[in-house]
Amino acid sequence: MKMVLRPDATFRVLSIYSYIQQLREGVHNFFVTFIEVLRDRPPGHDWELEPGVTCGDYLFGMLQGTRSALYANDRESVTVTVQEVTPRSVGALVALYERAVGLYASLVNINAYHQPGVEAGKKAAGEVLALQKRVLAVLNEASCKEPVEPLTLEQMAERCHAPEDIEMIYKIIEHMAANDRALIAEGDCGSPNSLKVFLGECNLDELYA
Repeated sequence: MKMVLRPDATFRVLSIYSYIQQLREGVHNFFVTFIEVLRDRPPGHDWELEPGVTCGDYLFGMLQGTRSALYANDRESVTVTVQEVTPRSVGALVALYERAVGLYASLVNINAYHQPGVEAGKKAAGEVLALQKRVLAVLNEASCKEPVEPLTLEQMAERCHAPEDIEMIYKIIEHMAANDRALIAEGDCGSPNSLKVFLGECNLDELYA
């Protein structure tokens, strides 16, 4: 979703307009849940966008206006109202929707929590972290030499025995360099083939572990 600051100084989510348009004019096979928060900000801390109208008032107007627009076209909705945003209220909403998903799934006889795509993502994330550990070990060994031996992406991939993962190694190095965990001796991340990388500190304990 893309956020924009409008001339009236309110933030809006651009894609919500096309989404609401689809709900109002598209296939009628749903109902919408709105979450309403009564308390905007502590008194004296909300911005007035114009005399007597705060950011919270604009959000309230958008909520009620959207409900009315859907109702005018026979689209059902339900509103869940909380007093204010607190850890307790957010936790209660999460628990509510967890149970709603489970109940609905049992009614239509599906397993709502069988998510092979999510599991595949978790497994792939673990593989990336394992590769990062190997990259760090290779860089540490090269950085403990005298003189320090900066490595290219190709050299790192070869020493990690993962030539097929050279793009992922590049992404790992890019992330580490942006967080000052790896130092670039030559080149820059905009030109991967030019990179030569080393670690700022050599960890001898890891080297001989």
